[in-house]
Amino acid sequence: MGPLIISLDVATRKDLFQLLDQFDANETLTVKIGMEMFYGEGPQIVRDLLKMGHHIFLDLKLHDIPNTVENGMRQIGRLGVTYTTVHALGGSQMIAQAKRGLINGAQDAGVAPARLLAVTELTSITPKGLRNEQNCRLSMAEQVISLTQLAKQAGADGVITSPLEVPALREQVGVDFLYVTPGIRPTGALKDDQARTATPSEAAHNGSNALVIGRPIIQAADPVSAYHQYLKEWENAER
Repeated sequence: MGPLIISLDVATRKDLFQLLDQFDANETLTVKIGMEMFYGEGPQIVRDLLKMGHHIFLDLKLHDIPNTVENGMRQIGRLGVTYTTVHALGGSQMIAQAKRGLINGAQDAGVAPARLLAVTELTSITPKGLRNEQNCRLSMAEQVISLTQLAKQAGADGVITSPLEVPALREQVGVDFLYVTPGIRPTGALKDDQARTATPSEAAHNGSNALVIGRPIIQAADPVSAYHQYLKEWENAER
């Protein structure tokens, strides 16, 4: 069982630390830093969180020509984060060079290399959008399986995918791969812009290795209580 990752999708450094300061100083968290925070604060925010002892999922979803992605990943590899992302739609060569960049960057800095996660289809994409906007004639399940197989063959360590697709992925791709799932919502909660969601217990039962939860925690009246509620459900769920 992997971590419950808090998605810190807030606008400013002040907002981020107002949230984190509510947790016990001795509690080690795994937190996701995405585009909004990283583009505003740069790599220093990652270094500061690492100094506090937290584990970082740096979610920038790189998608460019292979050489550009490799060079970018070498910089990310030097930071010492635990996870980072590319888009699987960038292709096998891009994924392979992203992994090489991460490994070389980690060697430069003397840190452990980040685990490379490939984004399959965003959890906001519906089957209708897949068909009509991406012009994909595969079903959602078939598309996600295909992209996951490509990512694994190219050297990725896992994928970001909806919890609903995990059972098929474990069967078709294998259990020796990380399935990290956003789109986690409590029973009866609003889905926001997430089209394919599950509860922590459902995700665990489906075989997810780690969860990513943002708004249900950071927008809660008591974020610490919400986090521990989800964590308890995740850790105690039937697998």
